[in-house]
Amino acid sequence: MDTRRYKVELGKKVDLADWPTHEKSGVELGQVNEQLKETIEELKKWHTRLHAEEEKGIVVVLQAMDAAGKDEAITYLFSHLTAQGLRVTTLGKPTEEELKHDYLWRLNKALPERGQIGILNRSHYEEVIAARVHNLLEEEPLPDQLIDGEVWNRRYRQINDFERYMCENGFPFVKFFFNISKEEQTTRLLERMKNPEMNWEFSFSDVEEREHWEEYQDIFGDMLTHTSTDHAPWYILPADDEMYSRLIIARVMVEMLKDINPELPEISGGQKEKLQYYIDKLEQEAK
Repeated sequence: MDTRRYKVELGKKVDLADWPTHEKSGVELGQVNEQLKETIEELKKWHTRLHAEEEKGIVVVLQAMDAAGKDEAITYLFSHLTAQGLRVTTLGKPTEEELKHDYLWRLNKALPERGQIGILNRSHYEEVIAARVHNLLEEEPLPDQLIDGEVWNRRYRQINDFERYMCENGFPFVKFFFNISKEEQTTRLLERMKNPEMNWEFSFSDVEEREHWEEYQDIFGDMLTHTSTDHAPWYILPADDEMYSRLIIARVMVEMLKDINPELPEISGGQKEKLQYYIDKLEQEAK
């Protein structure tokens, strides 16, 4: 798999209509499942090294319309990894306390430690997506002079600067956008609505937000255009194909970890002697 096919190039204008929602490579589902199984095993190995070395952390951003597969990707992929080396956060509607601070303030509580992968299921990008669709800035305690025609471009720059800062301090970002078609979203929402065992996954806001579908598509494209950088790239997933999208995520994560190249710590000479002492001791007890 060439993951560069799904990566948004720096400075490239994104129109989501040009990006497929369905993978057309012709790879059979059985092949995808086999590749995914192998890639997850590889991801587990590299994640163990990252967690053991405790030098860098990775921030994974997942953004999409409702029912695009974010939650399922987290469960399917990251549940296989060491729990202590993971942190999953969903950034919802800002609280009263969070609104008293700058819009990136609440993100700090969600960031991973060194040795962890931090997964943002929805993220700081809500502040340039939902806030823009629904004109939420008008309801926030912001000075009027900050809500002008440049507010979104200014926020794009601030987000890029923040992500660069994190990368330069050992916490690189990687971002995945689940590009689902409206038809496939309809199918998935109906499944949740009609199946009593899946009703808990359904929210009436999921359907209500569909009324803004075209506006969301335009804003997503603008956001992807302005915030895919060398230090924090966006990958656009053909989200109608859930398994293939998960394979892309897993492959990108493996490539990223290989680039970081974390090493398992080696114990010192004195510790090796102590280790061997206790090995011998326990082996004697086992006889």
